[in-house]
Amino acid sequence: MKEATARIKINKLLEAAQWRFFADSSGPANIQLEPSVALTKHALDDLGENFEKASKGFIDFLLLNEKGFPFIVLEAKAEDKNPLVGKEQARKYAKSQNCRFVILSNGNLHYFWDLERGNPYVITSFPTPASVVGYQKSVPDPKRLIEEVVGNDYVVLTQRPNYATEAAWKSEAERPRYIELNGLRFLRPYQQRAIVAIQQTVMKGGDRFLLEMATGTGKTLTSAAIIKLFLRTGNARRVLFLVDRLELEDQALKAFRKILANDYKSVIYKESRDDWRHAEVVVSTVQSLLFNNKYNQLFSPTDFDLVISDEAHRSIGGNARAVFDYFIGYKLGLTATPRDYLKKFAKDKPTSKDPREFERRVLLDTYRTFGCEDGQPTFRYSLLDGVKDGYLVNPTVVDARSEVTTQLLSDGGFVVEFKDEEGEDQKEAYKQREFEKRFFSVTTNQLFCRAFLENALRDPVSGEIGKSIIFAVSQNHAAKLAQILNGMADRIFPGKYQSDFAVQVTSHVGDAQQYTVNFANNNLLGSANFIPSYKTSKARVCITVGMMTTGYDCPDILNLGLFRPVFSPTDFIQIKGRGTRKHDFREQLFDETIRESVKEPHKAGFKLFDFFANCEYFEEKFDYDQIIKLPRAISGTDETGGEPGGGSSTVGIYEHLDDDILLTLKEEDIGHGGMRIDREFYAKFEDVVRENFFVAASVEAGEWDRVIDYLNREIFDKPSEYYSLEKLRKAAGVDRRLTLREILEKIFGLIPRFKSRDDLLEEEFSKFVADYKPDEATAIPAIKNYFKAYAASDQIRYIIESGQLTDLATNPIFSTREFKAVPAKYRKLIPEYVKDYVSLNQFVT
Repeated sequence: MKEATARIKINKLLEAAQWRFFADSSGPANIQLEPSVALTKHALDDLGENFEKASKGFIDFLLLNEKGFPFIVLEAKAEDKNPLVGKEQARKYAKSQNCRFVILSNGNLHYFWDLERGNPYVITSFPTPASVVGYQKSVPDPKRLIEEVVGNDYVVLTQRPNYATEAAWKSEAERPRYIELNGLRFLRPYQQRAIVAIQQTVMKGGDRFLLEMATGTGKTLTSAAIIKLFLRTGNARRVLFLVDRLELEDQALKAFRKILANDYKSVIYKESRDDWRHAEVVVSTVQSLLFNNKYNQLFSPTDFDLVISDEAHRSIGGNARAVFDYFIGYKLGLTATPRDYLKKFAKDKPTSKDPREFERRVLLDTYRTFGCEDGQPTFRYSLLDGVKDGYLVNPTVVDARSEVTTQLLSDGGFVVEFKDEEGEDQKEAYKQREFEKRFFSVTTNQLFCRAFLENALRDPVSGEIGKSIIFAVSQNHAAKLAQILNGMADRIFPGKYQSDFAVQVTSHVGDAQQYTVNFANNNLLGSANFIPSYKTSKARVCITVGMMTTGYDCPDILNLGLFRPVFSPTDFIQIKGRGTRKHDFREQLFDETIRESVKEPHKAGFKLFDFFANCEYFEEKFDYDQIIKLPRAISGTDETGGEPGGGSSTVGIYEHLDDDILLTLKEEDIGHGGMRIDREFYAKFEDVVRENFFVAASVEAGEWDRVIDYLNREIFDKPSEYYSLEKLRKAAGVDRRLTLREILEKIFGLIPRFKSRDDLLEEEFSKFVADYKPDEATAIPAIKNYFKAYAASDQIRYIIESGQLTDLATNPIFSTREFKAVPAKYRKLIPEYVKDYVSLNQFVT
């Protein structure tokens, strides 16, 4: 029965992928095959006697190419068997038919095997005939890839092949200007070492790589060189470069076109839907491919031979990993986030209240995905390495805490005493997380701004406040800070800025994305405000929430301000990375006389203003070089006329005084589909968020923190509808606790449906099987039952971890007999795996 079910599923998958195939008629009678599509083994005589019988067996499915010749051998196994048990049998069949490709499947788990490339690779759907035909044209040559010499001019030889023979290059005096004019990109020594590390991994048989390189060390340039290496040596026909934000999509395309255009074509997928196959490099956001499961409708698993995930810790998280794992071939991850940032996290005592728990799981999953289970990336180049080698600069940390923030950061929090409506004394404590959310202080924001302006690094040419980025709690907080800073700048620099000193750069502001570009190009709200021949942005401070955190390249930044608490190591590293790039300020100066008078033109460092002890929280290794004692908070009104946020509204109470009686009593069980009113409630919420431009734009850009914060502030718990997450969960009618992000993904078509509890368990088990590839085929059902029970039930986890196994005898979820059926090594392995890699919150009902 299980074999029949597997064959039915396989047959449907083949037809969906539009394959012409032959099938062994000894299979189940209820598989209906169209005569024009599939014939029984008795009709295969024309193909030769070896087809019908190969090594004392029959080929289950033989897939044909467009000319009707044998192309792929598909070996089918029963649902309760690991497809890999048929590996050697399928190899013999494939060789007998001169087939290069094999598919191994049990109807649920599938492997694609290129006999010329090594090991079977897990696929989530069958490739299309056209895709495999294109894939077949590529004959990989790992030896050539390994032996390719990658010099420092590897990409320059693509940009300008004859550069070494040109007179301007030969002249040492003219050479710097020649390099600048032609935009030549020479590889630095550590970038060459990163590529050599990939070559060495391939030499050892590896096909997954993780480069951990600090922000500002040129991950995109390194990627371009790697792309050229794979394409040039014939080990890839086409490359997919995945990013998780719209601005990074454009940034990557511009970089690849600038570096690789002479040899290879680069496109953004959504702008080249009809001719992307003519390009060697395809750039896309993960969100674009996730929309309505577009990635497995428009692409085949064999369409890309190399998939690169930029900011891998972000772009393969959650549902996005499905896109990454869908394609076979080489996989490269790029990240600036080192795993050892979480070294002090106690995994044996996890708590959902520790914000590092989720970060730790994401980082572990990132390392595991790229074959680095031991925690060592393929290549690492840290911020400290970059500083030591003279490529990056370290910050001076300005640790500044007011009396108010000191109390907010304390264990007890900021305690407010008040009398309730009954006249009783009450207390309420506020923590740092609630700053500018439930706790508002105008004077604290003024202190932050004053301390920032008084201690910020100055521009070495013009003497004005150095270009700066401030990270605020929310959009409203950003608006307040901009107002305060502009008011103070008018007093410090009268007549110079006209409220253009500080600019709010958040999604509520029109053209905010263009503001980030203009700020980097030194023309935000004007330029050369102090010295006509010096091109630097008139606006000196951009105040943002999350727009300028990842991948924003602006090397002349001199000050960063953390005006908010940060709990994510990833976010902290990205924010800090905005200031680490070196810069020569004379590049912006067009007056030779002034150029010669600039005493310190090179950026030697930057200041990181930390008002919420974030650096202390993340236990950074560098010293706190400067500590400021802020002035005492002074009561009063906002100097700029602003009002503190917050406040509450009083809702009237109606009291019904008449008697009432019970007329009827009827019980009805409500299934997972919910009640009609619930479904209509959910549908109305869908309309509300779809019509909201900010929500739609933020979802498209993948800025989940911003959109979730916005919904909590602007949409939920309003008198009109009283939308709330709990009500939406109930209305969705799913047998587990949905996250707000999942609800939004469903509304905007990023996922086709909500996964049930069992769907998620099956998905997690598939990842486990893909990682450990159990060879105990007959024990897989028992291993799966154990995995599911342990992951989904805190009761089973307690029994296993406490060693009280006798309690299984009376346990209705997982019995003693089921436990004994699990091979001994998996009884310990599965709990360790689940603890490290599986988020248990997703299974809560």
